[in-house]
This record gives sequence, structure tokens and C-alpha cells, in this order.
Amino acid sequence: MLITHKFPPFERYENNPIISRDDIPYPCNTVFNAAACRCMGKYILLLRVEDLAGRSHLTLARSNDGINFQVDDRPWVMPSEDPLYEPYERYGVEDPRITAIEGAYYITYTAFGPYGVRVGIGKTNDFSTFERLCLATDVDNKDGVLFPEKIGGKYVMLTRPGGFAGKRGDIWISFSPDLEHWGGSRVLMTPSPGGWGSQKLGACTPPIKTEDGWLVFYHGVKPTGSGRIYRIGAMLLDLEKPYTIRGYTSHFIFAPEMDYERIGDVPNVVFPCGAILEEDGTIKMYYGVSDTAIALATVNVQDVLSACR
Repeated sequence: MLITHKFPPFERYENNPIISRDDIPYPCNTVFNAAACRCMGKYILLLRVEDLAGRSHLTLARSNDGINFQVDDRPWVMPSEDPLYEPYERYGVEDPRITAIEGAYYITYTAFGPYGVRVGIGKTNDFSTFERLCLATDVDNKDGVLFPEKIGGKYVMLTRPGGFAGKRGDIWISFSPDLEHWGGSRVLMTPSPGGWGSQKLGACTPPIKTEDGWLVFYHGVKPTGSGRIYRIGAMLLDLEKPYTIRGYTSHFIFAPEMDYERIGDVPNVVFPCGAILEEDGTIKMYYGVSDTAIALATVNVQDVLSACR
């Protein structure tokens, strides 16, 4: 059974959250912000797990139905000890996203170290082994999501440089011939002063290809007297010119409402990192709640497209 609340068109799974720290088979503080995909007939979640020392790593979970997940008994991606990566991942690896491109699965993640945060890119073919490809950005930059195919012969990525220490953060788009060297960058979307995402924006989930354009969920952050609120909007990008916005939601379409979304280590946060489009047009959106657990909501893709128009 799904529960509908006052911000349509999403429906929350009635037994949310679907994964909490009690489901992690080893000691940890929290689990949240999971990437998602389908692979070899199973749903895959790549969980951000924060350990008891405060560092994050990535752990896999698998499911036959996209609701009931079995979490691996050990981490899959730990902060690297390779001298090329170690200084930049020393404090953790965070907030992954998974994009399938040409038969492989590419994972973007936030590398967090003493010099700030950067977007890292890794690769797997079967979620058995993980290969780091590069640190794709300088500091401070995060919320990296890859498009699921080349456009104009180039890989395309959205990121969010800046947005720290109360400063404004915009969504940018960049291009690469090889997934390592990125350029041609330009601003894609900026916060609206006084709006629901007035402080900073960031891409949440990898783009979903539709007839109307590339559908992207993004978060907006608004400061309030009692802290920040993270809410969700959506935008449509041109299929051939993804730096062109064809439409976007004029207001947020998903927001913290339930107790599990309002109470936690970081309250008033809904933060998707994974969205799976089913054959019937339903999108399964997996989202972190208050940096404390993982929840599931569903929505019909046509309803989101209509909201963007």
C-alpha cells in the first residue's frame, strides 16, 4: 500500500523507511542517500553508510521487488588508500549515483577530504569489482550525475560547484570526451531569491530519457530560522542540447512531511540519489531522510512531465 500526502503526485511507501541502520549487518551510525539501478534482474542500491567514527563508505543492497532489500555484510567501497586518491577521500566517500552507459555502470560519488569535496567517478560491470577512473572536478564541487548516453559524441555531467558556508550554489553542466577530462562548462540553473530553493540547488538523480526531454530531479535548499529545508523539484532538458532547459516545476513537488523525514541527524531533509523508471511508467525514487535512513516514493512519469510543462 502507498500513502499519498498533500504534495502530489508522489506516493510514499507505507512501511517507510525501507532501510535503517538496524538493517546494516555491522555497527554504524546511519544509512542514507542511496544510488539505484537494475542489474541482472535485481534492484541494486548503493548505500551511503556513516560509521561510528563519522566517516562514510558505500555498501551494496539487493532486492527482487525494489522494496525488500538484503544488505551486504561488508562495505563495498571504502575511502581509497591509493596515494592518488587518499588525500581527497580521507574523510569519506559519499552520496553515490549510478548511471548505466553502454553496458557498464558508472558511479559518481563525493570524495571528502581535508581539502574539501570533489566528484569522483568509478566503474563496475557486475557490482562485484569497483574501479576508480578519476577525480573529475576540483574543490569544492559535488552532486555529480552522468547522463546515460553520449550527446554529440561527448559524455555529459551535471555538478554543483560551491554552495558551502551559506554561499549560493548553482547547477552546472560539463562535457568530456573520455570521462576524465571535463570542460565546456556552463551554468544550467540558479536559485531564485526568496524561493523554495533560495540558497542552493543540486542535481539529485541521473537524467531519465523521455520523449519530452531529459527528466532530472533536483534538490533546493532554503534557510529558515530553525535550520535548512531540503525539497525536490524537476526539470526537463533538451535531448540534443542538454544545456537548454525546456521546462521545470514552478514549485517544489516533494518535501519533508513525515516524522522520519523531519527528525534525524540532519532534520527536514529529503534527498534522492536514485530513480528507476519501470515499464509501466512508474518511477521508483529512493531518497535519504534526515541523513538517518532510506525511504521509497513512487510517481507516474507523465505526472512529473506535466508538472514540468
